[in-house]
Amino acid sequence: QVHLVESGGGLVQPGGSLRLSCAASESIDSMYLMAWFRQAPGKQRELVAGITTSGATNYADSGKGRFTISRDNAKKTVYLQMRDLKPEDTAVYYCHAGPPSTWGQGTQVTVSS
Repeated sequence: QVHLVESGGGLVQPGGSLRLSCAASESIDSMYLMAWFRQAPGKQRELVAGITTSGATNYADSGKGRFTISRDNAKKTVYLQMRDLKPEDTAVYYCHAGPPSTWGQGTQVTVSS
């Protein structure tokens, strides 16, 4: 089963930007959907953005216009570019691939002044 490792999280001020990366241990060419989810303390995990093998994307309303998901199959990596970050974006961000369903361990994003 593919292993996913997220990176790029950290502490950023409101209005700042971060780029998250999700590196896969093997080819993601056949992974129909790669996605980013997030989970804030006390809240359920929620979809942030997804991208299919054809490059079709979808975004949660909270990130539309601010977040961009992309995938580089050659590098076996999926990215989430986030800009104009807000305190409410603070959460652990998880990479997901599937099928079959696979989760990464997550990377913390904290937006605070």
